[in-house]
Amino acid sequence: MTDHVAEPDAVHAPKVEVFDVPAMTNTDNKGFVRPVDEYRETDFGLYMSRTADHPRFDRLELWLLPALGLRANIFHFVGGYRPEQRLYLDIGRFHGPDRSGRWHSVDWYLDLIDRPGRPLELVDVDELLQAHSAGLLTTGECEEAVAAAMHAISGAAAVDNVQTWLDGAIGSRLSWLDRPGSAG
Repeated sequence: MTDHVAEPDAVHAPKVEVFDVPAMTNTDNKGFVRPVDEYRETDFGLYMSRTADHPRFDRLELWLLPALGLRANIFHFVGGYRPEQRLYLDIGRFHGPDRSGRWHSVDWYLDLIDRPGRPLELVDVDELLQAHSAGLLTTGECEEAVAAAMHAISGAAAVDNVQTWLDGAIGSRLSWLDRPGSAG
């Protein structure tokens, strides 16, 4: 969620999360199990909304969109603090449900930031390359990550709006707390 340059020796493993729909929990990338307010499963992905104990935001909404290799996030910032950011898109492998009803997320470092009136911004390319050099991602995974990012960037540019592109790409309107839709 931040723009930064990773130190060469600060390479971290891909971030892995578990979305346990039956238990109504989300195990984040640090292993913290957090209660979930809402899950919604569709034929194209999984929606989640939960509170957050982060100093800058108090709610997280997201859609796991496996076919696109994307996790679309909205951070609800506290105290009126809100950067010019609508969607934050993580690139990775997302799948589910497994036999126990859980969904899984593996973040492949690349992120796209949606700022109104601007093209999608690709960040953390340095982290992807460092992870590959460290053997944390295969060449194939890196190629998939770049392809997913380029697909999203070109798709959003073609319609001049990432939300419109996402809705068209999945064939349904993604709904958010501040934008109810027909998804689900």
